[in-house]
Amino acid sequence: MDEAAAVRRAALEAVGDVTPPRLRDDIEAFVADGSLLPGVLTLATATAAGADATEYVDRAAGVQLIYDGLRLTRTLAHEDPWTTGDRRSADMDILAADVLVARGFYLLAHTGAATAAVGVVRAFGRDQTDRRDAPDPDRFDRQLETDVLDLAITTGAAGDRPAGVTDIVSELVAAWDGRFPDPEQVVDDAFRERLVAVTGSAGRPLNRND
Repeated sequence: MDEAAAVRRAALEAVGDVTPPRLRDDIEAFVADGSLLPGVLTLATATAAGADATEYVDRAAGVQLIYDGLRLTRTLAHEDPWTTGDRRSADMDILAADVLVARGFYLLAHTGAATAAVGVVRAFGRDQTDRRDAPDPDRFDRQLETDVLDLAITTGAAGDRPAGVTDIVSELVAAWDGRFPDPEQVVDDAFRERLVAVTGSAGRPLNRND
């Protein structure tokens, strides 16, 4: 299975009935313009854990859509186009972000990763609020990526967060420089072997309220 193609197809199908057409076009363009690493990582984890990855494609798309919606929200929060740019486009973008996150939640709602997904969105809201007055706001800029990749592995492991994923996530986040690399650049045979090693031990889903 071409994991990236499967994630992209499922993500676009999940938003295929969005109206008006302009909003749907904007959502599809935003998804197409981003890296599919979160969704591919979900499928790679499912495979490493011995599951049939084809049964996890919708879950992978859910993780991907949540990430795309939150990263769009983050861009809008940082750039504030309502005061510095095109207000009409900004209104359409924030609506697109809401739809992306909502559709992502829908795909994960009845899975073991649902609670972890809620935790990611809540953590994102806190981080963006705290960032406003933080003396070192840059330290928050990779937290979304950290949490989403953690969610991807948790989702691929059927909702159980495997022990030992912190190092894997940290290494992947280190490769983020405003954008993740294409999945095939990092999810190679050696990386998949590491996933096999960590999916043998499961812990708790992400909850940074603890």
